[in-house]
Amino acid sequence: MLNPAVKADVLKVESVFQMRHELQDAFFRALFQGVNSPYLVLEIRRDHIISDTLLQLEEKSIHDLKKQLRVQFLGEEGVDEGGVQKEFFQLIVREIFDPKYGMFTFNDESRLCWFSPNPVVDDINIREYKLVGLLLGLAVYNSVILDLHFPLALYKKVMDVEVGLQDLKQLDPSLGKGLERLLSFDGDIESEYDRSFQVDIQSFDHVFTCDLKPSGSKIQLNNENRSEFVELYADFVLSKSVENQFNAFKEGFQLVCQDSAIKIFRPEEVEQLICGSSDLDFDALEASTVYDGGWTKDSDIIKYFWEIVHSFSYEEKKKLLFFATGSDRAPIGGLSKLQFVIAKNGGDSDRLPTSHTCYNVLLLCEYSSKEKLRERLLTSISNAEGFGMI
Repeated sequence: MLNPAVKADVLKVESVFQMRHELQDAFFRALFQGVNSPYLVLEIRRDHIISDTLLQLEEKSIHDLKKQLRVQFLGEEGVDEGGVQKEFFQLIVREIFDPKYGMFTFNDESRLCWFSPNPVVDDINIREYKLVGLLLGLAVYNSVILDLHFPLALYKKVMDVEVGLQDLKQLDPSLGKGLERLLSFDGDIESEYDRSFQVDIQSFDHVFTCDLKPSGSKIQLNNENRSEFVELYADFVLSKSVENQFNAFKEGFQLVCQDSAIKIFRPEEVEQLICGSSDLDFDALEASTVYDGGWTKDSDIIKYFWEIVHSFSYEEKKKLLFFATGSDRAPIGGLSKLQFVIAKNGGDSDRLPTSHTCYNVLLLCEYSSKEKLRERLLTSISNAEGFGMI
């Protein structure tokens, strides 16, 4: 069997081949039919990122979606060689998953997101969920890691793998454990629990009562039917209550990925492909790092840097990775695949290290001592949300 890294390479080769095919096809169509961009070009206003993206992607054909993505933020200079599209994905994911937007709910205990169970889903909602799926597909196709916090159940459902109680327990630990206690309860369930085959769901400021099966309000929960109740409850939360939302999401994802090599991935590998891995091998990162602006691997400041980094705790290493790349996770295949760059940013200074997260570039001054470098670096990575990241 192929390991996840090899599968990812297969998918990337397939994507590059498809992009080249579409590039060549666009060239010949332009010769005979007029102007036809060889790229999937999105021209986006930063303050209208969702609406602009939605409207433009809806106009694109399947052939367009298989082209290499190029993003242009209106009013800004610069050619997208990969960095702008990374920033685009970071910004739009942050916007879409903002609780104020209401598309997804956030479980405080598991720190995971799920589709908002809105019983009334209109055409606008469907378009937006389809957009989210399409964005995930485009991220896979263009090899961009996303900062997403879905349970494994999402990737199981995308790959048509059955979900159940353990998946619900990952998303909502308290609810999952409560249902497990119901299954192992020794007493008389009907008198102790006194409930029917109904559940309440909250959607924004409203609470809706839904039957888990036809005439559920008339079926009393008891010792004999508790297994069915738990199975239906898990299915309701993970599938039935969000059926329209998920189907739209999956439709969008499949516009890009349906006929791709992603079929050879297991659900957990799809998650790793989209979100990266928490396995951080900084020896591999050091071995693959490129130096710029006068630094080499033998420069004193670089030697100090790696000595400091290897002494960091796991959490500090995650903060450094987030500060330098915009993600605290490794791409599938490990940190050696990251194309990490450390560049010189002048002589000795009190300035803090900075980063270009879109290009995985860390900029370091030639600090006068190892202790100063450590202090300046820790200050930067501890305030990564506040400053230093470009």
